[in-house]
Amino acid sequence: MDKNKEQHLKKRPSVKLSIMPLVVLVILLIITIRAFGSDSLSGASQITLLIAAAFCILVGMAYLNVPWASFEKAITKNVASVSSALIILLLIGALSGAWMVSGVVPTLIYYGTQAIHPDVFLASTCIISALVSLMTGSSWTTIATIGIALMGIGRAQGFGDGWIAGAIISGAYFGDKISPLSDTTVMASGCVGVSLFKHIKYMLVTTVPTMALTIIIFTIAGFLCQTNSSQHIEVFTSAITQRFHVTPWLLSVPVLTGVLIARRTPPLITLFLSVLLAVGAGLIWQRDVLQEIDPSLFRASMMSVYGSTALPTHNEMLTSLVATRGMVGMMGTIWLIICAMCFGGAMTAGGFVGGITRLFVHLVRGRVSLVGSTAATGLMLNIAIADQYLCILLTGNMFKEVFDREGYERRLLSRTVEDAVTVTSVLVPWNTCGMTQATVLGVSTFTYLPYCFFNLISPLMSVVVAATGYKIFHKEPEAETE
Repeated sequence: MDKNKEQHLKKRPSVKLSIMPLVVLVILLIITIRAFGSDSLSGASQITLLIAAAFCILVGMAYLNVPWASFEKAITKNVASVSSALIILLLIGALSGAWMVSGVVPTLIYYGTQAIHPDVFLASTCIISALVSLMTGSSWTTIATIGIALMGIGRAQGFGDGWIAGAIISGAYFGDKISPLSDTTVMASGCVGVSLFKHIKYMLVTTVPTMALTIIIFTIAGFLCQTNSSQHIEVFTSAITQRFHVTPWLLSVPVLTGVLIARRTPPLITLFLSVLLAVGAGLIWQRDVLQEIDPSLFRASMMSVYGSTALPTHNEMLTSLVATRGMVGMMGTIWLIICAMCFGGAMTAGGFVGGITRLFVHLVRGRVSLVGSTAATGLMLNIAIADQYLCILLTGNMFKEVFDREGYERRLLSRTVEDAVTVTSVLVPWNTCGMTQATVLGVSTFTYLPYCFFNLISPLMSVVVAATGYKIFHKEPEAETE
């Protein structure tokens, strides 16, 4: 019986059957979002993902004879793969709360509104985020630190949340994509057997033009967008000085955090130490603010890290900006990620991921369709599996033989994976990256998605460059086996 079952398991699900779970998920999410609106992340979306996972399991067990143990193993493995990311999320929540209450973010906003002119703010935001991300190798760390401050500066200057978040994310994922310190960059090159710096150099062919177009768009938008008057900005900065003790000494916290990053300190350690530095700065310069939270400075410091805080000000925008959620604010996102990993595990164990991939592999008819199919597969996997690391590995491994068969160097594959998978993960609301950045910035995925020009253009640029044939090299077997 077991042998017959194993033989039956080798019969892959059809393409139509493989797509069904995605169709069910999309329909359920549309219904859920229409019913709950912005409150859907409080639990409804999580249940939707679990229902979609249950559908995968039902179909797999009923029609494909996939045993429950296979689903359980895949789900457990998926959840375990994001365990470090969940801890990082908790620390990001702690950092955002501590940096805000200690006055670090308000100080950055205060000086930032004076240093950055509104006309060039969006382009400057994109460039600053790109440089920080290039140095750190992490889009998450970039967005959780300088990204929060840039959101405050942009709001003070009158820009829409979508424009600000789009500029931050575009820059952050540029650096994440080409930094030798980035785990996605290392993974994309390593999983297909291409040397790291060879991979990075080859990516510049598509990444530099994409970033140039992105900066041009944000520069034009900066001049066209209607911003607040200088008087309005002065009112906002005045409200900051009335609520917080603004001093250049508070800038030592992000500076020391930058030093830790430059020394390649592990992200978990960097974030933890940055939280401690911010708490210490708060005890020195924001004692009055802390005592408003709780008369006990110890209790207030702890609450600023783990809990929600609200600091009333004379400016409504500032009041909403300085309200923090701490670690508690990340629990909804963590819950959503776990449910998304359950769905991704069910899709993998049931063989539905392979069915989706075959759909695009069969479309390969030349260089352009090869690159296009790889990019489309990566995007579909981002939607289906909801974890960029798994998507990078799966896309790379699935198409290695196809690229070899078609006679192209594998660095074309590694570049396409980065162009299509790494940067689009943040555009999927239930993907780990999409959920995280939306939570950290306080902007929904669908709000910032149209403005993430770098992320939207990258897959298209990959296909366009392939169509031109520029720097497309045929495979050298000896080099690939090294």
